[in-house]
Amino acid sequence: MTTLVFGHKSPDTDSTGSPIIWAWYLSEVTGTPAKPVLLGEPNTEAAFVLTHWNLPKPDIISDVSAADTCWIVDTNNPAELPPSINEANVVGIIDHHLLVGGIKTKSPIDITIRPLACTATIMHDLMGEAVARAPRNIKGAMLSCILSDTLEFRSPTTTPHDRAVAEKLAADLGVSIPEFAAELFAAKSDVSAFSDAELLRMDSKEYSVAGKELRVSVLETTAPKVVLDRKASLMASMVDVAAEDGADQVLLFVVDILKEEATLLVPNDLVKQMAEASFGVTVSGDTVVLPGVMSRKKQIIPALKL
Repeated sequence: MTTLVFGHKSPDTDSTGSPIIWAWYLSEVTGTPAKPVLLGEPNTEAAFVLTHWNLPKPDIISDVSAADTCWIVDTNNPAELPPSINEANVVGIIDHHLLVGGIKTKSPIDITIRPLACTATIMHDLMGEAVARAPRNIKGAMLSCILSDTLEFRSPTTTPHDRAVAEKLAADLGVSIPEFAAELFAAKSDVSAFSDAELLRMDSKEYSVAGKELRVSVLETTAPKVVLDRKASLMASMVDVAAEDGADQVLLFVVDILKEEATLLVPNDLVKQMAEASFGVTVSGDTVVLPGVMSRKKQIIPALKL
């Protein structure tokens, strides 16, 4: 039986690359046949990574069944996983997010959750000496995941260990981190082909805050003006996206990677109240700039309140 390895819905670089990395390790090192799969189309940066390192795009699945054996990576949140995840035979989780709860397994499983910036960093550690056996494209996927999740070490989630692993991989691959990161972020910033609804869902997670169901979306970019020029249509589309997804509100944070700040779109009084209560700012228009805010996990979600 082939084990499925997958990350969260709306797959970014880490949730695209980490299933590939871990499926390689399971198959080639431990002798456990494994297959990486995705729970949606990879974003533009993740698609670039697949092409750059000559990695086949994993198949996309919509659900799992009781017949499936699974490893979950880069999440432990049932809201980000297939609807039938608790019916499947989950055998392991590797993650770097807070423990949400709600996954029920058929037997004790292997769980590793560490306070690092990237799932691929954890995988690098778990593989130990086997990393040396990894082909170039697997090491390239690891480096890509770390640079993406740390925003080239700018994100406050970055640890010295994430940086050390990335620098080791880059040296091994003969890659310039600044040059490759610039290519990654250029790919991430190219959102011209996406509809407003697609942008709002591209890198988003579901959270409940003060009794409100929120879809918290983040767009990391080196060209924030491209996104902010669409703010009127994006805010109009939030109404339909929220209704379709069963949310009370969509929050969109446009993260300027180079300036190291986020701009929150403020379409109504609810978001205005939440912005002022959460970030200690005064909102006077339909956007508010949040200096130094770059991480949803560390700076946005923990701060949200009404």
